[in-house]
Amino acid sequence: MFARSCDRAASLRGGGGRGRSTRYCVARSDVEGISAVVHLAAVFCTADKDLIWRSNVEGTRNLIAAVKAHGQGARFIMASTGLIYDTDTPRPGREDDACTPTLDYPASKLVAENQLRNSGLNWSIQRFGFVYGDRDGHIESLPPLMARAKLHPAQRMSMVHHHDIATAMNLALTGAMDGRIVNIADEAPTSIYELVELVGGSIEPSGEPLVNPWHIHMDGALARRLGFQPTVRTVYQSAQEDLL
Repeated sequence: MFARSCDRAASLRGGGGRGRSTRYCVARSDVEGISAVVHLAAVFCTADKDLIWRSNVEGTRNLIAAVKAHGQGARFIMASTGLIYDTDTPRPGREDDACTPTLDYPASKLVAENQLRNSGLNWSIQRFGFVYGDRDGHIESLPPLMARAKLHPAQRMSMVHHHDIATAMNLALTGAMDGRIVNIADEAPTSIYELVELVGGSIEPSGEPLVNPWHIHMDGALARRLGFQPTVRTVYQSAQEDLL
């Protein structure tokens, strides 16, 4: 999304110019006169590794170059992922942790993050928990994802509802996150088993020990200090308000 004034950027759930994740060239007209870029585009759920890297790295590189050339002064806010943190982290992932992701999606997002951090632009990066809500089917897709990733049903994940992607981005548009990487998550990391049960699904339970208890669990303290307050605090609130 490209915002051309502070007023037009005030609500991400409204308008603004939009780009496409599969378009790797950015036109001058896309970025001239903008005040902010909200870079949400990414490719994740595909076996096409080349597409993941081209979209997430080449696409970001081209967007950065276009903003540097024709959108001087624009704030550049980029979405990233909590999957970047190491599987065997000894505590919830923190923004200043060293990260060595091995899967293509988080590895490509880390490269894109570093491109932006070294760009000289006014940047901020938001690492999202598991994004869900508004009947997007993400929670329903967990059983096959869990099997492929060999995740324990007791694994607790940091979560964030679509509504609070907008909450976080609107906060970043004020400048509160400038020059920072910030974890964005709700107030209650939830187990995969509970999530699947919540949407009427089923997975095989397990009493085996959980080997990496902090995997896909992020520390959200920095976001709270910067003023982030999720409007959907837990997946149970989401269910009660028919926002799943």
